[in-house]
Parts: sequence; structure tokens; C-alpha cells
Amino acid sequence: MPIIRPLRGISPKIGKNCFIAENAVIIGDVTIGDNCSIWYNVVLRGDVNTIKIGNNTNIQDGVVIHTLYQRSVTEIGDNVSVGHNATIHGALVKDNVLVGMGATLLDNAVVNEYTIIAANALITTGSILDPNSIYGGVPAKKLKELSPEQAKEIIIRTANGYRMYATWYDDSLTL
Repeated sequence: MPIIRPLRGISPKIGKNCFIAENAVIIGDVTIGDNCSIWYNVVLRGDVNTIKIGNNTNIQDGVVIHTLYQRSVTEIGDNVSVGHNATIHGALVKDNVLVGMGATLLDNAVVNEYTIIAANALITTGSILDPNSIYGGVPAKKLKELSPEQAKEIIIRTANGYRMYATWYDDSLTL
């Protein structure tokens, strides 16, 4: 059973048709949209500020999402895939984004629509990323522009794939 715990009088809110893995941890001021999947060993720690996750978004195994007390919130849009072991700390991730495995997004960074962040990339504090682009490296730099069609195909395919994978799990775990 996942740990879904209120803190400081605020309870997590979870949308319809979401898969929450048995060992996920969701604490405090966290809102999760509809048709999302929160995978194994994920920590969504809304203890010091707000975390909002849109619809049809998947947060993959080992991801940690947190914020800064009174200085940043984390907002993740619709159709976003956050790859295994990524860390998002107080960043704004708009709709239709793919965050690669092991990537780190720091406070007050803005990731615009149809952006792909490569595995292990570091998005530094306050960065504003162009839409329809691929970013990679430490610190991350723009590697390539994508046509809207290219970006959409990769990002939406990944988000829809994870929505399908979630249906493979025991219905008794669906919240």
C-alpha cells in the first residue's frame, strides 16, 4: 500500500484512474490529475510547498519531486513523462515534455512545451528552455530544435505508453 499522508493539515489529492505503486510516497500538498501513473519508489514530498501534476502524466521509478520552502513550487503539466531516477526540485514543467532518466531540474527552471531533456541532464536554477527542443549535458544546453510534429510524436507516444503500462497492474491498486 502506498504511503499517502496528510501533513500540516493538507492531504494529497489524487485524480481518477491513477495507478499508484505500492511503495510510492505522497505527502502533503500534492495534487495529481486524472489518468496518471506514479511508479515504484517515487517520492512526492509536498511538505514545504505545493506540487501539482497534470493529467496523463507518468512519474517513473525512483523519481523525487520536492520544492523550496516559500520560494518555489513544482508544477508538472499534462502528457509529461518523467524518467526513472529524475529529480525535479521547484521547477515548472509545461505540457507535453519528456524528462530523461536521471535528469535534474532545479528551482524556478521553466521547461516549455514539446521539450525533451536528455538523460542525466542538469537544468540549472532559473533556466528557461525553448519549446520544441532537446536539451542535454551538465549544465544542459540546447542540442537541437525539433519540428512540432517530431516532438509531439515522441512525447505523446511515451506518455500514452505509460498510460497503457499502468493498465497492466492489479485493478485493486488503482485509486
